[in-house]
Amino acid sequence: MSSHAHPATPREAATKVVEVLSQAGHTAYFAGGCVRDMLRGAEAKDYDVATDAPPEVVGALFRKTRAVGQAFGVMLVRLMGCEIEVATFRLEWGYEDGRRPGGVEYSDAEHDAQRRDFTVNGLFFDPLENRVIDYVDGQADIERGVIRAIGDADARFGEDYLRMLRAVRFAARLGYEIDPLTAGAITKHAAKLDGISRERIGMEVEMMLTGVGRVRAIELLGELGLEAVVLGEACERASRAMIDALDDEAGYVAMLAAWLCDRYAGSREELERLKVVQIVNRWRRALVLSNELRDGLVAALRELVVVLDWAALGVARRKRLLAREDWGTLWAVTLAWCEVYGGLDVVSVEGQ
Repeated sequence: MSSHAHPATPREAATKVVEVLSQAGHTAYFAGGCVRDMLRGAEAKDYDVATDAPPEVVGALFRKTRAVGQAFGVMLVRLMGCEIEVATFRLEWGYEDGRRPGGVEYSDAEHDAQRRDFTVNGLFFDPLENRVIDYVDGQADIERGVIRAIGDADARFGEDYLRMLRAVRFAARLGYEIDPLTAGAITKHAAKLDGISRERIGMEVEMMLTGVGRVRAIELLGELGLEAVVLGEACERASRAMIDALDDEAGYVAMLAAWLCDRYAGSREELERLKVVQIVNRWRRALVLSNELRDGLVAALRELVVVLDWAALGVARRKRLLAREDWGTLWAVTLAWCEVYGGLDVVSVEGQ
């Protein structure tokens, strides 16, 4: 082989994993999100493999492995320069804390599909025979553009209430609708999200707000009664004007700043009266924001008021603002504010 041969793609590495397991007499398929993305014509970032081989067999068949979820039979296989997660088909039961199963037992592909969250994530694909294995009507839901819980929606969310946020994230990112029965179950159980660790909620929200469809994600949080639980505060104002006006490339801090403005500052006067530190500290606890994110959010909101007075600022003050490391974030929030509320000659700032 030439030393210039291209490095293996995750799909090629995952196919090799399936091949090795199959040659050893085991069933093995691509599983979950990578299958969903393939069927949508999108390129999956990660490829996971599900198999009937128990972890010790996976460990014996591959040279570089490590257990990452021993209780759940999950191994990480390093092959062809890629890391592939290999999970043994399993059944789970006895969820007592709305997160972890009380019992796990190895199973087959059909039962493994039934324990997963949504039909679009419950599909398998055999790369050796090029066929989809679908026990949950996931292909039909991908064609219809629907996020639907597998089986009984109440039961699926009762197993892990964080799945309610995952439903929002998938629907927003994929541009799908949430099935009415699934949406009804989310609304019914929304308050129970408060029992989930704030760190997990914060991670889910950050993924939601740094990807495609983030405006839709916040709309869905409001519609389904999740927004107040996510932020740990009452949801009185439901404007989405600022987040709608925010540039698509704007990052997480800018998105949080726009969301906060939509909830608390519908005018210049309200913006100037904002108890910024108090609100940001509340959001920090609710979303487990790092010190850096917290400080960035405080700065973006405080300096927004300053930038809106650009015409009255001296040259030195303007230069200091333009030299700030977070100027990109601040400018993105400023542009969104100006689009919604006006109040600044944007050209005069850009011409500095």
